[in-house]
Amino acid sequence: MDLKGILSISGNPGLYKLVGQMKGGLIVESLTDGKRVPAYTTQRILSLEDISIYTDKDDVPLTQVYAELLAKTGGKASLDPKTTSIEKLQAELASVLPNYDRDRVYTSDLKKLFIWFNQLVEKGLIAPEETKAEEKKAKKADKAEKEEGETAAKKPAKKAKGGEK
Repeated sequence: MDLKGILSISGNPGLYKLVGQMKGGLIVESLTDGKRVPAYTTQRILSLEDISIYTDKDDVPLTQVYAELLAKTGGKASLDPKTTSIEKLQAELASVLPNYDRDRVYTSDLKKLFIWFNQLVEKGLIAPEETKAEEKKAKKADKAEKEEGETAAKKPAKKAKGGEK
């Protein structure tokens, strides 16, 4: 699972995709509405691949938690944190990460975790590994067909043998 280039910006709702850089910060695109906005270096910008969840022993990267959630849900969105009780959200996280630290993972963190997961699944930015493997095979097959077509077009036409002088 690759969450590279997916950002959370403090003070701004939702997630953003890194589009480019500018002198004083980054240019990001909202995953919610697709609008491009500047994100300045004075803002707190976090990459999702750098975030981890507290557990009783070591911290677990968010990518690993999302991979487990994705496997559990079968590639579909999980619980809606806006309508689901905190106890159900805690139980859902405990089903994929049983030893998460309930004292240090706050309610707001839990809600963000599920909101972000659902948003990433809806946008197709994370998908089950089987689907990704099938997509890679399809791309390779398309590329091979394209290359075969190009090599056939580059071959010179064969001249007829015999009769001409």
